[in-house]
Amino acid sequence: MVPPERKALVDIAAEVLADDASRIGITYTGFCLTSLPHKRLPDDSAWEKRGHRVTLLVEPGRLRLARGAPKLHGVPYGARARMILLYLQTQAARTNSREVELGRSMRDWLGRMGLSWGGETGKALREQAARIAACSLKFFWEGEGTEGWAAGRFVRSGLRFSEQGEDLRQTEMWDDRVVLDEVFFDAMRQHPVPLQETALRELGNRSASLDLYIWLAYRLHTLRGPTPVRWTALRDQFGSSYSELHTFKRDFRKSLAPAVAAYPEARVELTDEGVLLHPSRPPVSQRLVSVARS
Repeated sequence: MVPPERKALVDIAAEVLADDASRIGITYTGFCLTSLPHKRLPDDSAWEKRGHRVTLLVEPGRLRLARGAPKLHGVPYGARARMILLYLQTQAARTNSREVELGRSMRDWLGRMGLSWGGETGKALREQAARIAACSLKFFWEGEGTEGWAAGRFVRSGLRFSEQGEDLRQTEMWDDRVVLDEVFFDAMRQHPVPLQETALRELGNRSASLDLYIWLAYRLHTLRGPTPVRWTALRDQFGSSYSELHTFKRDFRKSLAPAVAAYPEARVELTDEGVLLHPSRPPVSQRLVSVARS
């Protein structure tokens, strides 16, 4: 009953609206205004992303995996890195602890997100996990000086593989748990943004749409009236790698449609000047957030 090109959007909305489990995901406010890169950078390159009154700086680092010399790992990127970070933040918020268990808990969550642990997907998840464990990050907020965060990491320990047994060809296993960096954990705990887990699953392979959904989840319910955002501002936040504005506009429209489909309460209009945001209900009700924290 709908054109083929819109069927995927209808399917996304239907899954979100039919969600009875009402599971919640959590992210830190800083990731609503900035984001990781979508594509791989040279391993020795840092990533700087500017958002509204905040800048994220992520730098590559070295990590020793199993046996051998420490290896340089580049900045994490793409949808897989985002999903791993969402899992870590969600579990830390749920348990109110910097220590996050891996193993079955992480496999179950990634399974609910539609991410298989084997094959190429598993390989991609392992690569992004190593990048997250090795890199450092800082958020610089306007009005808070120029020092950023005193400590800059996603995780303090864990989130890497260790080889078991004498046969080094055996399957690698996760460390049992991850310990999040204390500064990152405290910032996330003080400024959490609740998300609908079903929406994360439906957007799990669309990193640009996932970023837009997270931005809208943070922004829309705080508005007091219609708020225009111009194309130039949108490109600065979501498409700084685009040299041509018309190309960014085309791709932004394609990425926005799934994000809005995954957030049925969102009231967003595309205009000639950019987008017009209207006050909207949050994707997760305050009642569900209170239940999840109890």
